[in-house]
Amino acid sequence: MKFKIYSLYVFLAFTITTYAQKKNQAYKLHIKKTTVPVKIDGKGDDPAWQEADEAKDFFRVLPMDDGLANEQTVIKMTYDEKNLYLLATFYNATKANYFVESLRRDFSFGKNDNFLLFLDPFNNQTTGFSFGSNAYGAQWDGTMFNGSSIDLNWDSKWISEVTRDDDKWVFEMAVPFKSIRYGEGVTEWGINFSRLDLKSSEKSSWTPIPRQFPTAALAYTGTLVWDAPPPPPGTNFSIIPYVLGEVNRDLEADGDTKTNGKIGGDVKFSLTSSLNLDLTVNPDFSQVEVDRQITNLDRFELFFPERRQFFLENGDLFANFGYENIRPFFSRRIGLGIPIQAGARVSGNLNDKWRLGIMDMQTASDSESGLPSQNFGVLSLQRKVFGRSSIGFMFVNKQSINYPQENDSINNLYPKYNRNFGMEYNLASSNNLWSGKAFFLKSFAPDEIGNGVTQGAHIEYNSRKWNWRVQEEWVGEKYTAEVGYVPRRGYVNLSSKLGHVFFPKSGPIVSHGPELNISYFFNEAFRQTDHLAYVVYQFDFRTRSNLMFFLSDDYVELLSPFDPTRLGLESLAVGTKHQWNAFGWEYESKPQSLFTYAFAGRVGGYYQNGNRTSLTADLGYRFQPYVSLNANLNYNHIDLPAPWNKNEFWLIGAEADITFTNKLFFANLFQYNEQTRNLNVNSRLQWRYSPASDLFLVYTNNYFIEPFEGRNWGVTLKFTYWLNN
Repeated sequence: MKFKIYSLYVFLAFTITTYAQKKNQAYKLHIKKTTVPVKIDGKGDDPAWQEADEAKDFFRVLPMDDGLANEQTVIKMTYDEKNLYLLATFYNATKANYFVESLRRDFSFGKNDNFLLFLDPFNNQTTGFSFGSNAYGAQWDGTMFNGSSIDLNWDSKWISEVTRDDDKWVFEMAVPFKSIRYGEGVTEWGINFSRLDLKSSEKSSWTPIPRQFPTAALAYTGTLVWDAPPPPPGTNFSIIPYVLGEVNRDLEADGDTKTNGKIGGDVKFSLTSSLNLDLTVNPDFSQVEVDRQITNLDRFELFFPERRQFFLENGDLFANFGYENIRPFFSRRIGLGIPIQAGARVSGNLNDKWRLGIMDMQTASDSESGLPSQNFGVLSLQRKVFGRSSIGFMFVNKQSINYPQENDSINNLYPKYNRNFGMEYNLASSNNLWSGKAFFLKSFAPDEIGNGVTQGAHIEYNSRKWNWRVQEEWVGEKYTAEVGYVPRRGYVNLSSKLGHVFFPKSGPIVSHGPELNISYFFNEAFRQTDHLAYVVYQFDFRTRSNLMFFLSDDYVELLSPFDPTRLGLESLAVGTKHQWNAFGWEYESKPQSLFTYAFAGRVGGYYQNGNRTSLTADLGYRFQPYVSLNANLNYNHIDLPAPWNKNEFWLIGAEADITFTNKLFFANLFQYNEQTRNLNVNSRLQWRYSPASDLFLVYTNNYFIEPFEGRNWGVTLKFTYWLNN
């Protein structure tokens, strides 16, 4: 039955794929080469701009896609042998102060007056680059994947400036051709421009885009027409060395204060104009933002996103295979508590149809635990088919080598190898209304227990008023992905959702509507073990605030022992059955206010006929553009029969983000987690003294709450510099 369902989805996916031309093919901006210098000062008074063509008459996308924007924008572009230039002028029809959260790079899109550029150099409507700025000059850059998603962890070398007055703000930038990837000899790129103006609550786009889609949707880009092919980027070679010194102490292990020095770095080499080789030696990630703590009441392993820079460029080639909870590759499995010695990655576009990703990482061994040195290899290959769809192949290999000691227990704990091979089909229709996926994965291991399969498929329709999705997935009991993220095995899941949106003609509400979600879990004999059904009603206001209510019904048959408090008290037995209902709400205030807030709550039943109340609040205040203060509070009250009885715990997070300039940042995070008895402090000072080059000073400290005592602390000073030809 499972394979019949799978085959049906694949058939449907192929059947509804369309071959239509790009929706906004008629929108063209011609770009001409300049022979005079362009000074990036945010003034736009250079002679080069006088002859440049204009992209104007932007369309409104939000709150309603019903015509031209009130807040109009004019874009000009030009280029020379080294750089691509852009000049954007944003006129203010509504007179009010500008709204920005801070000067921090890669700002939150919805909390800033901002402009974004979307570049699709291969015109494949799936991958590209994004650059932009908020109204006070904070930069934004990222790589684009999946047709509209943006990975802001990618950094590149480019410069920009912003000027402002009451009537307009002006953004000017220069992006070196060496900083992006594109095919040689191509004279048409996909391109679009987006503006968010909070004082009028208006989001606009150069090309018309239906309101249910993001302005980043590459299916709706126009065309950048070059007067001649852009200059070949040539060989791009960069060396990014680092040096650091650190002082730390592990108080839990009664360790002494230690000092340590470390050097290493990365090398970037362009194999072609669109394919890059990255090498890393002795990498260090001490400056990476710490994970946000959460209250964990889940039966399965939680997911925390990758934040390390080396794994993030073209990361979608490796990380997007499968589903959120069926990932054959999860880069955070590499270097988990053990140093990475070296690594290499080849990634990018082979041409306008093929994308390639190859990664190989080598970790050290640990004689105390018996952990061997391990090699992690990943191969990902994508082929574009039809208009915007693709077929992908992936191979993942984890190989244990050079065991410090070998015996049966060590070999069982650290098997010789674990491998995954799979393929998937991704559906994306030309008008973005239809999307879907179908995939199959097979694992290989020395023990028969680790040799299994998994597969999944879904199809989704998303129009202005209707949204529906049906999905199925099956994970075999023997399927293993040691370098992946698969928190649950031995199940079949069938799920669906159906939503509808209403649009009042006037009043404070711009849209509202219900959505029904249903998910059933079965064991491999197709006997039900879980289900979750909930109905949501969502209100979106013209001020960009929103309100949501939900009602839910849960049923769980435990397949393994589980402590419903996660406090280590006592576990519920395998096979016990639990059912409850709950009611919840969420409200998020308008982002234009200096003081912003969001409230969420949930009241209702819980395991063992108990009750659980959960309340969450997010509070923020900004002294724009220099200081942004935030507090996150989560309270859980759980009432169960003995031996758990009544338990309550708090999770408190406080952040102070100080941005002295758009190159000097000071981030401070305080986290108090009563459930894990942990208090954490993290402070990070970053000075971007040169494009893509930084000086970091990082302080971390962890404490036990009861009894209050130190766990570990550390101070790190790290210096990086980007050298390129």
